[in-house]
Formats: sequence, structure tokens, C-alpha cells
Amino acid sequence: MVVASPKATFGLPEVSVGLYAGAGGLPRIVRNCGLQLGTEIAMTNRKLSAQEALEFHLINKISRTPESLIAESVEMANKVASLSPDAIIVTRAGLREAWETGSVERATQLVGQRYDQQLHEGENMKIGLDAFAAKKKPLWVPSKI
Repeated sequence: MVVASPKATFGLPEVSVGLYAGAGGLPRIVRNCGLQLGTEIAMTNRKLSAQEALEFHLINKISRTPESLIAESVEMANKVASLSPDAIIVTRAGLREAWETGSVERATQLVGQRYDQQLHEGENMKIGLDAFAAKKKPLWVPSKI
């Protein structure tokens, strides 16, 4: 997740110094922005403003001010930290697998094979379901996944 300052810029500057974005930037920009815009960004050294990056789904949000960037980022992180650590681990793995695997079915299958048993047998699933039924806030325990 990315929270950007309103003053931030984004791009792939490698071609301006005789390189190419070889650390994964090229496939990522094409997947996020499409071939046409990804090509323009990568091959012309185009810089995107924070607003453009938001419109092209490269970032999650723009902070209200440059000074509020850290506080807003911590607020987003706290939302994640307040949830089941087991569920966050498996969800993140599922998101990454979906990104890396061409098939939705295969990505789902791989994550299920790796994590379903641990998730279902873990304490946090029971804690979450019990808290939901009791309409109380769950008190998560550290993940064992």
C-alpha cells in the first residue's frame, strides 16, 4: 500500500542513465497502467504527479499535506495491525500469488494448499469467530503461521 505526499513524483528513470528497469518495474508498470502508458513512462522518462499516480492506480492515496504523510501512513498501518495477524499473512500471500500467477484458479489453489489448514486450525480464527458472535472486539494472539 502506498500513501504519497502531494509533492511526490513517480517514474522509471533508468533509460535516462543508460539502464532499463530490470528489477521488476517494467512488468509492474505494464500490469498497472497498460502497455501504452507503461511504454511512455518507461521509454520517455515521463514523471507522474501524485494525482496521476492515483488516477492510474499506482498508489492508494495522497496525504492531505506533505507534513501529514507519516501520520496518515501510520493510520493505514494501524488498520492492518488491528486485524487478525493470521488472516493478514494469508491475505497478503494470496494477493502476491494472484499478482505472480496468471490463473485465478491456480493462485487460489496454491494459497489454499499452503495456508488453509494452518488458518483454520489457528487460534485467531476461533478468536475472531467467537468475538463476532459475541459482538466484541477480538483480542488477537501472535501468529503461528
